[in-house]
Amino acid sequence: MKSDRAAAGLLVIRIVLGFMFVYHGAPKLFGGSDKWVQVGGAMASAGISFGFVFWGFMAAFAEFFGGLCLVLGLFFRVFSALLFITMAVAARMLLAKGSGLSAAGHPLELAAIFAGLYLIGPGPWSLDA
Repeated sequence: MKSDRAAAGLLVIRIVLGFMFVYHGAPKLFGGSDKWVQVGGAMASAGISFGFVFWGFMAAFAEFFGGLCLVLGLFFRVFSALLFITMAVAARMLLAKGSGLSAAGHPLELAAIFAGLYLIGPGPWSLDA
């Protein structure tokens, strides 16, 4: 009985986080190269000053398709790792801009969640199972 409750709890987390990442990732993914340059500009905080279109597209791809795969429990660990990296870069960018921990806290929290999800796995109620 306890394992069913844990599986259900993990499923709730996967569905809610997944839908939110699809929701927030869609305008980035379908926003085109102007949007990708804007999103990819976060890499400048890590000293990378080239390929902003590529980096922005990759972040948008990770958010949209990562969210979808979280819901389905498909390629779960791959997308958990990609979303961890995306949130870590977002947090670094906010801290580098001087926005402080109150602004960077949300992506830091999400990075921690994705690290934990990577370790836990998608659970038994997933396409990966």
